[in-house]
Amino acid sequence: MAEREAPGALTFRFAAPADSAALLKIYGEYLDTPITFECALPSEAEFAGRIAAIGREYPYLVCLEKGRIVGYAYAHRQAERAAYQWNAELSVYLDRSCTSRGLGRRLYGALMDILRLQGIRTVYGCVTVPNEKSEGLHRALGFRRLGTYRSTGYKCGAWRDVAWFEKPIAPYDQNPEPIRPVEDIPAEALAAILKRYEAERP
Repeated sequence: MAEREAPGALTFRFAAPADSAALLKIYGEYLDTPITFECALPSEAEFAGRIAAIGREYPYLVCLEKGRIVGYAYAHRQAERAAYQWNAELSVYLDRSCTSRGLGRRLYGALMDILRLQGIRTVYGCVTVPNEKSEGLHRALGFRRLGTYRSTGYKCGAWRDVAWFEKPIAPYDQNPEPIRPVEDIPAEALAAILKRYEAERP
């Protein structure tokens, strides 16, 4: 989807493999923290492959300010078995100079609106705790904390707990249709969602 010009303002668009270097720069800010359980920074080629693979099925969004990528968020399948297809797990990463400005909330909101069009019923967030900002984001958006995996990962010299958050985003009707890949959603519907969150006040 083409990027809309809005000098000095925020713009949202779908990520492309060519964005991998910019996204890795942001992701790298969290590599030496428990926020991600990844321990080595992927190569640009590997990260570009991830963007392409996820983007064929689910929304993968970037946020730009004055033409610079300052954050990104994406959804992916929450579990592999066929009966789980109506679920998605969300992730968001922001440039550390751009946190606490409502960007995560807007990116999450856009993801959920797109996922609803795809037929997703429930979204999940996975948070290494404690993480006040991420926990607060999920609570503010109406997620319910399901529970905690205790000492489930070892990172930065300590065993870490991970909390799971859940939010229903659509009715649980009988005989649901299979989810639609994001590529099958009309471009004008996707553009309208992104435009709405660009215009939203912090």
